[in-house]
Amino acid sequence: MLGGGTEPDPRFTLANERTFLAWIRTALALLAGGVAVEAFTADTFVEPVRTGLAVVLLLLSIVLAVAAGVRWLAVERAMRRQAPLPLPILVPVLAGGAALVAAAFLAVVLGGV
Repeated sequence: MLGGGTEPDPRFTLANERTFLAWIRTALALLAGGVAVEAFTADTFVEPVRTGLAVVLLLLSIVLAVAAGVRWLAVERAMRRQAPLPLPILVPVLAGGAALVAAAFLAVVLGGV
């Protein structure tokens, strides 16, 4: 699966794993947030807004979890081949999704939707 190259220093492999686990924790937090929005904000948001926010959070959670696994594998392969590390696509995706959810919450708070 990881074939080729040489075994990297275990400290780098473990650091890569810790980063992966941090992304997974973030995905789990987004999952919990999506469930919480749907379950506990019926008095705050109208149903289409509530469902939309929950869906965005749940989709971000799925994308983040899958991308974290792909990133872990790409970094591990790059370290074995002593190649440059790949750029993280997770960062702009997560930032964009968080901005979208924050903008929706702000619109609801300021607009009283």
